[in-house]
Amino acid sequence: MTLGWEQVVVDADQPAVLGAWWAQALNWTVVTDSAEEYEIRAEPDRLPGILFVSVQDVKQAKNRLHLDLRPDDQATEVERLIALGARRVDVGQGQQTWVVLADPVGNEFCVLASRRAPAAE
Repeated sequence: MTLGWEQVVVDADQPAVLGAWWAQALNWTVVTDSAEEYEIRAEPDRLPGILFVSVQDVKQAKNRLHLDLRPDDQATEVERLIALGARRVDVGQGQQTWVVLADPVGNEFCVLASRRAPAAE
């Protein structure tokens, strides 16, 4: 038996609005766009994707699952995401090498430090 990872599912009261934000943030492609579901992928035929589904309940606590994103330049990427509508959040992380942000509806995610060594001066 094989088991493949298809997608991460995110509940949203406006799936298309949140999905479009994430598509822009990740520079991913929209593969499904309907009132009930909005799916994005890195490439149309590449899995896993992120599926935003319609729900009416409101987020009430810190996410139990979140995305970790690894950019080439953490500071530049954090500022770009904030300009798109993300905001910094404190989930009790203290002083760390990663930055915790929340998307426009409050879903937390982390922007990790680059794996590349800083350039020598």
